[in-house]
Amino acid sequence: MNEQFTIGGLARKAGVNLQTVRYYERRGLLLPVGRKESGYRVYGLDALKRLKFIRRAKELGFTLEEIRGLLDLRIEPAQSKDACERVKEKTSIKLKTVEEKLKALTSVRKVLKSLLDACDRRSPTESCPILKAMEKEGVKEDEG
Repeated sequence: MNEQFTIGGLARKAGVNLQTVRYYERRGLLLPVGRKESGYRVYGLDALKRLKFIRRAKELGFTLEEIRGLLDLRIEPAQSKDACERVKEKTSIKLKTVEEKLKALTSVRKVLKSLLDACDRRSPTESCPILKAMEKEGVKEDEG
């Protein structure tokens, strides 16, 4: 049996917002298989699998354009080793981006912790070290 879902049912099954499904449809990432007599769009199991794939890829930090590329590679013939290699390359690039963001966030964390350590809660706001640091041209890790 070929299970079909309304847009609301598809959204619930995939764990996303109804507006998300509509947005992905407008972006061409998701297509209904048809319409009911009432005019409501219906989606099949392939759409549910695709939507779950998109959701998980978003959770991993991929942009919609990157996901579009992954989806395009996903539908290439299974024997295409080249497609698998391209997926690996795209994932490697994403990992490098995530590692760079982690490094930047670690630096921000260090600065914020040092600002909190320098804070004397009983000071008037004009002598608050946190506010003073934010007024400076650039806050550096060694400040505090």
